[in-house]
Amino acid sequence: MVAPGIYLLVVDPIIVNTRLSKVLMDGGSTLNIIYLKTLDLLGIEGAQLQPSAGGFHGVVLGKKALPVGRIDLPVCFGTAPNFRKETLTFEVVGFHGTYHAIIGRPGYAKFMAIPNYTYLKLKMPGPKGVITVSSSYEHAYECDVECAEYGEAVESSTELASKLEALAAEAPEPKRHAGSFEPAEGTKKILLDPNGSNDKALTISANLDPK
Repeated sequence: MVAPGIYLLVVDPIIVNTRLSKVLMDGGSTLNIIYLKTLDLLGIEGAQLQPSAGGFHGVVLGKKALPVGRIDLPVCFGTAPNFRKETLTFEVVGFHGTYHAIIGRPGYAKFMAIPNYTYLKLKMPGPKGVITVSSSYEHAYECDVECAEYGEAVESSTELASKLEALAAEAPEPKRHAGSFEPAEGTKKILLDPNGSNDKALTISANLDPK
C-alpha cells in the first residue's frame, strides 16, 4: 500500500431515494454540505429550503461562503439485510463542487460512525450488527484528481480576474483632445481689426505670428 492515510474516504449512501456515488466523509468539517446541483438530481425544489444560520469559511479558499438555505434529508448506509437510516441537516450552497455532498462531524455523530483511512472503510452500528461501508483507492484517487484540477482552474480564473482589475486600475486616463468646444492649451486671441471699432477676435496657437 502506497502512503496509507492520504486517500479521501468517498462513500455512496442513499440520500432521499437516490444512491450518490461521490459523498465525501470529512471528519474535519463541522457542517454537512450539499450542492444545488445535487438537489436538482434528487428532484428537490428550492422552495423546500429553510433559512440558513449564516455563512462559513474553509470551503471556498480565502472567502466566506454564503449558503442559500438548509434542508433536512434522510441518509441511508448499508444493505437491505442490515441498514441504518438517519436524517441529517445539510447546508445548501449554490457554487459548483466536485462531490455530490460532504458529510462532516455532525453526520459522524448521528450515525456513531468510525472511519478507517488506512483501508478506506466506515463502520457504524446497525440493527443487525456492525455495518461496514467500503470504498476503493481507485475511486478515491479519481475524486482527488478531479478536485485538484477544479481547484487549479478556479485559482487560475481568480488570478486572471485580479490581474485584469489591477491593469484597469493602473491604466492612464485618456488624453483630452482639442475640439470645437474646447480650445487647446497654449492659445492666444488677436483682434481682426485692431484700428477699427470691430471687437471680433480670433483664437490661434500661441506659437503663431499674429500677422
